[in-house]
Amino acid sequence: MRSRIFFKLLAAFVLVIAGTTVTIDFLVRRAWEGSLRQEIERNLNQKTVLFAHRVDTDRTHSLQDIAAQEGQAAGARATIIDPTGKVLADSEADASLMENHARRKEFIAALQGTLGSDERRSHTLGIPFLYVAAPVSGGAVRLAYPLSDVEAATRRVSRTLLVSSALAFLIAMLIAGIAAQYSARRLRRIVAFADRIAAGDLSARIAETSADEIGQVAAALDKTARMLEESFAALQTSQRQLETLLNSMQDAVIAVGRDGRVQWANRGMDRLVPQRTRLHAPIIETVRDPDFLTAVRGANDGMRVTSARAASIIPGRTFDVTAAPMPGGGAVAVLRDLTETERVEKTRRDFIANVSHELRTPLTSIQGYTETLLDSAPESNHAREFLEIIRKNATRMSRLTEDLLTLARVESGEQPFDIQPVAPGELLEEAAQSFREIARNQGIEFLVENSAQTPVSADREAIHQVFSNLIDNALKYGGTRRRIVLGARPLERDVEFFVRDSGPGIPFEHLSRLFERFYRVDKARSRESGGTGLGLAIAKHIVLAHGGTIRAESELNHGSTFLFTLPIVHAA
Repeated sequence: MRSRIFFKLLAAFVLVIAGTTVTIDFLVRRAWEGSLRQEIERNLNQKTVLFAHRVDTDRTHSLQDIAAQEGQAAGARATIIDPTGKVLADSEADASLMENHARRKEFIAALQGTLGSDERRSHTLGIPFLYVAAPVSGGAVRLAYPLSDVEAATRRVSRTLLVSSALAFLIAMLIAGIAAQYSARRLRRIVAFADRIAAGDLSARIAETSADEIGQVAAALDKTARMLEESFAALQTSQRQLETLLNSMQDAVIAVGRDGRVQWANRGMDRLVPQRTRLHAPIIETVRDPDFLTAVRGANDGMRVTSARAASIIPGRTFDVTAAPMPGGGAVAVLRDLTETERVEKTRRDFIANVSHELRTPLTSIQGYTETLLDSAPESNHAREFLEIIRKNATRMSRLTEDLLTLARVESGEQPFDIQPVAPGELLEEAAQSFREIARNQGIEFLVENSAQTPVSADREAIHQVFSNLIDNALKYGGTRRRIVLGARPLERDVEFFVRDSGPGIPFEHLSRLFERFYRVDKARSRESGGTGLGLAIAKHIVLAHGGTIRAESELNHGSTFLFTLPIVHAA
């Protein structure tokens, strides 16, 4: 790791330094060589012009002497040529032995009246020369400067540049190595810091005072570590609080992952199962109740809250199971022990049923004897008034005991229901026939509205009792507008029945409690009308036993509507 970081940085520095050195060496050497050639050519042009001027003006020396003197003075080879290209004099060779120069470029340019120059290798000496020729009367003169000196000087400069570049390269490499080692050390510190964070050590810190990019990265990571530590501490605190809360619950709580394995359980769950809860083990090894497993699976797969009753987790005890999906997958299930609650509820129902049953006989006797006494009592006697009060209250108590018995049987499930497919219209017509004459005698308009044709699953007698309780309430509390409407309309999976009156309505705060036992909106009026306060509770439990729902809608001064649903046959 360290070697890779160090050598990558070092390689990058080497490439940059090497490229810079080669570029500088190439450019400096070319620029210097070009400048030297330009200087040599400029000097040679000036000396050639002076050479031509002397040939034109010096009449005291021979052409050979002039060529020798000028060549020595210029440090170059001097040559005098006639217009035909024949060499008349040369400072370094025998003119009679030299070849004709009529085809030389610089000579052709000089005969045209301008300075001519050319660069080529001499056939006589075999080395490269720079030739410059100038016109004179009767021909031309030429100076030839050997370029071997330039090449030698260029080689010397190249060697000097190479040595300098090598020295600069070594110094740059030393600095680059130090910089790479420093950067690699800083990066290794950041990597070690990140490894500690990844290993769970959120208390790790890194101190970086530099303001460069590496320092900014280190500062950002350090800030992130501080925030993670604070968030993790807050999360641990919340988790401990949640565990304490769940462990203090009497209900058993267990969390199951997406794979069906136990993730967590509170102490209530550990106390519940004999073998204690095994974390990360399949849930079926802890709880084998099929209803519980179905509820957990439904919450996990269907992502919805699922409820069930579990009776085989512990023999003789019943649990209410509520399973809810977790956001990341899986489900959490709460088991509430209903054994004692059901025992108390059964005791209450049995007590009510037994008391009601025992009261039927004495109440019947009281009614019979009261009616006998009423038949023999004189009309003007005050005793007759008292006997009438006794009979009236005995009758009310008799109705109350009958309703209590009926409610107890329906709640406990002891009431048998003969569920059969029934057309909604038949249920409405049977209810209407029972009350149409009573409504006519009271001056009440009685209407039936039916738009549902699909048969429903229902017990005729039980649903007739529901309608009877609802219509009886509408007759008692319908007010002066005197109109009652029975109806049915289809829903997606049910048929909704309703009983609507045109009375004064029910205040909103009472709607949610209308179906409780003995609950009355107007207690005085209910007693005067002879109601027991159990009719709506009986209707609710009958509808629930059919798999339906019941509710009330009302608005003050706009009447009330009681609605209940029954499942259609194919969805039952």
